[in-house]
Amino acid sequence: RGGVNAVVTLDVDRGGDAAAAADEALAHGEAVGPLHGLPMTIKDAIETEGIRSTGGAVELADHVPTADAPAVARLKAAGAIVFGKTNLPRFSGDSQAFNELFGTTNNPWSFAHVPGGSSGGSAAALAAGLTGAELGTDIGGSVRAPAHCCGVFALKPSYGVVPNLGYLDHVGGGTTRTDINVFGPMARSAQDLEL
Repeated sequence: RGGVNAVVTLDVDRGGDAAAAADEALAHGEAVGPLHGLPMTIKDAIETEGIRSTGGAVELADHVPTADAPAVARLKAAGAIVFGKTNLPRFSGDSQAFNELFGTTNNPWSFAHVPGGSSGGSAAALAAGLTGAELGTDIGGSVRAPAHCCGVFALKPSYGVVPNLGYLDHVGGGTTRTDINVFGPMARSAQDLEL
């Protein structure tokens, strides 16, 4: 796969429908919430209802969850429009963004360099302008290191602030400790991250 290869699964139809509904609501003076109409992607380690969620693992290539992770449900309730999933190493287990299912994500500033990991697809998608915001995961730097590598912003919240249910490592039999894994927001600027 050439190019950045950051967004590995798209939900164009439902994303487009949600964007049209957001526009229609605004035309009638209605806003869903503080993220009304914000297009965003989600790291492929997090379950998203109706969108393939693989954790970068071949054995989960056809896994389509029937419910959103609670953090994703909260983003949607605030008006965000989830339109795709971003690349990662298998079950978030490395400091780059390569897996056998989707290949390598490149740093959009230099294809000769990695975007960091494990939320490398997330940071690369933001830096390339492919998404307005991102939800990644972090234990030991997995949103912060890619943000540094790609020149974007990330926050690792304190454990328990954002629910981490719906993390795919456990579906696939991975070994990530749930008591230190957090979901964290990523954005192109500190101001956007504050949203």
